[in-house]
Amino acid sequence: MLYKWAEKGNFVWLVTEDILDEYKEVLKRLRVRSTLIGAVINLIHERAEPVNVHASFEISPDPKYDPFCLCSEEGNADFIVTLNLKDFPQERLRAKVISPEAMA
Repeated sequence: MLYKWAEKGNFVWLVTEDILDEYKEVLKRLRVRSTLIGAVINLIHERAEPVNVHASFEISPDPKYDPFCLCSEEGNADFIVTLNLKDFPQERLRAKVISPEAMA
């Protein structure tokens, strides 16, 4: 799914180095081949807009999602696309939190 979205290029993908590292870890846990992981991360890195996060505060009920929340806030994102809606509290975020199905 990540590769398909990055390939389409019909939106601006905001990332930080922490987020790219998280993508790598998730893909490793899913036992994706390392060459494919590299291709996906390179494509995202090439097409994404880097965001420098200067703030550090808790937004999500689960702190491991704060880098994504902070990136969206610092980068003025319009949307956060996630399968995990409960850890992205809409009332604490400017970006609209949506599921991947809403992107179809």
